[in-house]
Amino acid sequence: MNKKLTPRYIIIAIILAWAIYALWPSISFQQMSEEKKETLRETGKLRAIESKIIKQGLDLKGGMYIVLEVDLPTLINGLAINKDKNLEKTLNKVTERLNEPDADFFNLFTSISKEDNLRLARYFHEYGASTDEIIGKLRDESDDAINRVLEILQNRVDQFGVAEPTIQKQGNQRIIVELAGIQDSERARDLLQSTALLEFYLVKDAEITQDMLTRVDNILKGNEDLAEVAAELSEQTEPQEEQIVQPVSDDKTITVSELFGDTEQESGISEDTSAVVDQRLFENRPFSSLLRNFDRDLGVPESNVYAVNKILALPEVEQLLESTSSKFSLSNKAQELTDASGNQINIYRLYHLENEPELTGGVISDAKENISGTGSDIAGQPVVLLEMNSDGTKQWSRITGANINRRIAIVLDNKVHMAPNIIEKIPSGGTRIQGFADLNEAKDIAIVLRAGALPVPVQIIEERIVGPSLGADSIKQGTRSVIIGLIIVLIFMLIYYKISGSIANFALIWNMILVLSILALLQATLTLPGIAALILTMGMSIDANVIIFERIREELRKGKTVHSAIDAGYNRALTTIVDANITTVIAALVLYQFGTGPIRGFAIVLFWGIAISMFTAIFVTRTIFMSITNRKNLQKLSI
Repeated sequence: MNKKLTPRYIIIAIILAWAIYALWPSISFQQMSEEKKETLRETGKLRAIESKIIKQGLDLKGGMYIVLEVDLPTLINGLAINKDKNLEKTLNKVTERLNEPDADFFNLFTSISKEDNLRLARYFHEYGASTDEIIGKLRDESDDAINRVLEILQNRVDQFGVAEPTIQKQGNQRIIVELAGIQDSERARDLLQSTALLEFYLVKDAEITQDMLTRVDNILKGNEDLAEVAAELSEQTEPQEEQIVQPVSDDKTITVSELFGDTEQESGISEDTSAVVDQRLFENRPFSSLLRNFDRDLGVPESNVYAVNKILALPEVEQLLESTSSKFSLSNKAQELTDASGNQINIYRLYHLENEPELTGGVISDAKENISGTGSDIAGQPVVLLEMNSDGTKQWSRITGANINRRIAIVLDNKVHMAPNIIEKIPSGGTRIQGFADLNEAKDIAIVLRAGALPVPVQIIEERIVGPSLGADSIKQGTRSVIIGLIIVLIFMLIYYKISGSIANFALIWNMILVLSILALLQATLTLPGIAALILTMGMSIDANVIIFERIREELRKGKTVHSAIDAGYNRALTTIVDANITTVIAALVLYQFGTGPIRGFAIVLFWGIAISMFTAIFVTRTIFMSITNRKNLQKLSI
């Protein structure tokens, strides 16, 4: 009989070991002192730990909660071909009634237009002939406008350095932004309500870039702090004769505090304050040693981004770049590559650009993603097609005609999205951008490009600041409620069901550990509603054991043996437990699908809590009972 239980023991042991492994980073992080966290941040190890812990929501960590509303009346008025006072009057009426419960802009616009005898085809004939067709196209335009706003906000929020910000649509014209850990409300308002800046910069030639790197290296050689570090590195490296330098092979990790004598973090792409340099290159080329060859561009490993930004911000380097009318800009996202040692590293592209843009995004009238047709040299590949207004067309014709075979960088919020070659003069203003991984990437770039062409007015209609002290109090009260609830349930089960109650208590504690482990694995955000769901899960888990134990008691009263009573009790209770839990799981899925923010957090914890409680209440406790009844010839069960 014991051999039949061996697979059960193995499954339980593996899952328990995995749960402890998944939850350990969260436990370690909570016990760390601020000094320890700062040390790990400097060495670049803190980010790896934070990626594995249970994240805290706005109500626990503190921060900002902002609701933005897209100004749809202004958007629709701007889309109209013909404008007059009648249209403005109708839109004003719609605006006045938008505060009504369950108000929908387009339903109101349709009904009020009929009341005012307003022929929509007169103002939006490009969108169709019938009212339904026009309204459908206008809905699409509004959805597209909100997507563009979301892209702008995501770029702006990145400047905060917020881990896991929440930016999501609510309804058809509102956007919710949650910035955990942020208290600077004025800066948040400025960034969230401003318009993304799209610019086109010419990329400097490779020879000019190489000369610039050499000049920056020469500036850094005079830095005493860098000189000391270079001396230390050179002592650790044995001289090698006539050997070609391999930048990755002799990499050494150093902290930026070693380079600059401080640990102050500036805003940037990465919070990592460590740097990986080649020991042999660092002494003679301190800046170049932080970079890597990346196709035809320069590459910056993610661990070196902070150090590179720090160097570029030095007054001497800024003065050099200003005198040569140039600047360096990073790509908007990193690419994952494998280095010479077989390790996976993230690398950003570093572009050397002209200091002034050749063109700004205000001249783009449209940008659409598409698939190249047959007969093209890139048939079947995703592309983005740009259209410009008359002024942009003239400028673009001049720029492309004078810079054939040069590269031009498409820059949004000082981050380069791509830098294609100018193949020929483009007199029409229509431009094709290619080189995308898939259609989704092309669609994202099209949204980015349109963001600079038609900014949609947004207004902050609600703003709340959750102080860190309130978040700390919420954590204490939430933790206290979980502990008190857990203790009460444990005591009740011990008193009422005796030894069998201790088995249920073991399953309950294990259920809590597994739920928290799942949250850590999914990198889910724990909120106050999530803690409430955790408490509810405790009750549901114990409820399943109560049903089983009562069925076992009934079987024992009928005179059955302990072994038979346990089997019959589990078999009879199974249907009831499954039915009750399935309905709760369906409710959790509905909340997750249609809920937002903390509601979804509640749904996630509830779903996994119920799913795991069925495993612990049915599988784990039955395994324990089977072990007891198989090892001893029990005549009486303590239940």
